[in-house]
Amino acid sequence: MVTLRPYQEAAVSAVYGHLSAREDNPCVVIPTGGGKGVIVGRICADVVERWNGRILVLTHVKELVDQNAGQAARFLSPLLVGVNSAGLKRRDLDHPVIIAGIQSVYQKACDLGRFDIVLIDEAHLIPPEGEGMYQTFLRDAQAVNPHLRVIGLTATPFRLKDGAICGPDNILNHVCYEVGVKELIRDGFLSPLISKAGKAKADTTGLHIRAGEFVAEEVERLCDADDLVRAACSEIVEQTRERKACLLFAAGVTHAEHVAEVLRSIHGVEVACIFGQTPDGERDRIIARFKGGELRYLVNVAVLTTGFDAPQVDCVALLRPTMSAGLYYQMVGRGFRLAPGKSDCLVLDFGGNVLRHGPVDAISITEKDGRDGGQAPAKECPQCQAVIAAGFATCPQCGFQFPPPERDQHEREASSAGVLSGQVTTTEYVIRDTFFAVHQKRGALLDAPKSLRVEYEIGLNRYQKEWVCFEHTGFARGKAEAWWRARSREPVPSTAAEACRLGNDGALTPTTHITVRTVAGEDFERITDYRFGPQPTSREPGDDRDEPTISTALQPSAYDDEPPF
Repeated sequence: MVTLRPYQEAAVSAVYGHLSAREDNPCVVIPTGGGKGVIVGRICADVVERWNGRILVLTHVKELVDQNAGQAARFLSPLLVGVNSAGLKRRDLDHPVIIAGIQSVYQKACDLGRFDIVLIDEAHLIPPEGEGMYQTFLRDAQAVNPHLRVIGLTATPFRLKDGAICGPDNILNHVCYEVGVKELIRDGFLSPLISKAGKAKADTTGLHIRAGEFVAEEVERLCDADDLVRAACSEIVEQTRERKACLLFAAGVTHAEHVAEVLRSIHGVEVACIFGQTPDGERDRIIARFKGGELRYLVNVAVLTTGFDAPQVDCVALLRPTMSAGLYYQMVGRGFRLAPGKSDCLVLDFGGNVLRHGPVDAISITEKDGRDGGQAPAKECPQCQAVIAAGFATCPQCGFQFPPPERDQHEREASSAGVLSGQVTTTEYVIRDTFFAVHQKRGALLDAPKSLRVEYEIGLNRYQKEWVCFEHTGFARGKAEAWWRARSREPVPSTAAEACRLGNDGALTPTTHITVRTVAGEDFERITDYRFGPQPTSREPGDDRDEPTISTALQPSAYDDEPPF
């Protein structure tokens, strides 16, 4: 007797409730590692034993075909479960339960006969339109049985270019049940994730986008620079000394081989690579060694995402950026599963993916029609602070020309961004330069209180901002006074313009470092601590005390960001 977890029972009940109450097709969303296979097995058993029906389970890789067949056999006699997969060298046609690879059966719906239910695992792979394999098969299967119902299972209910997979005109129409990553971690069903403290984000603004994803050749050229590979490998080895199974995702075959060679020759660790072209026998041997604990480091290129089940993985290194929220989730998800002796999974993000897509339990996606499905990937103009689409080479607001991509823009250290929402990270940055400007809130009256906007340059075209409210009253003014006294012996200014002039005249103690606090899933970062250089000497009263002026470059801009308070 197989006992389902409470959320698995709830998911099965939700499917049956949907099929009874509605005429369209339901989808269940369960995180990677949450046991979708058990749900598959339970539904297969119910269709056959409770309703004397017939069910087909479709997926796209032989590993999932094999796993789902094994799960169905836990609930039913193995004699009732057939497999139709070229990769597994089986062509069963007549069983009450058929577990099949879509590539093997999409033109053979009539050969397989009548089904009451088609259950699609990894349902986010169903194209929303066109003449794909799933559409071809389902059209023919519905000709055999016009009353056919379809059930979807996925961890990521969205596609890269098209947004949500459920809709009134899609194969799947409604999410009938969903449980999140945070809930399953909280309840002890998934492994906690942690991310390494380091640089906050990667700059990929120089990469071009084709069909919704970074151009693969550009990504690999960027990631494969020798100094970047060496720096990333050094950090991986340093951060994983106590880790047992480290899965690395590279940008391409050449990049993967480069990473593996550096790990072997410089760090003396044993490592293997798997690509799409790796022969099945060699691939199976490498995976068996990795799962058995003989091999700690395994590099792959877009292979070990869906269908790869290795619970002992306790480090995932993302050595590539991706615009695909689904791919990002699937890569990180390799570390979700629980295993004996595993306390958590370390995520090392060298591609800025956490910042680009958000925490894995709160991924931002964009609907196909632009509706409120999340935020599109964007970048900030360092000149006017306008937030614009990442593909712009020139800022449409102020005309700023973004520099061409530089070879060292791939992160040498992993991102510290929180991989789960609510996760707090703090990072200290060295300040390259500090800029002062007068800020007027967008749409405010001319006589409304203004603020001093301070921008700390913390990297190439990277700035951390704060607003100091000298012209406000109450708590805001009190904070401004404390901010000033920590930096200057001068009297506290009464206006933002005066503070700006004094700041540019060198009256403030220079800030050498700032500490930034980030809460994953929240919009704004906060500066929580400062380190200062030598304090400037106090000037004599009357020196340079002309009427405050603001240079043209410091005039309030209509494109200033709103203060985050």
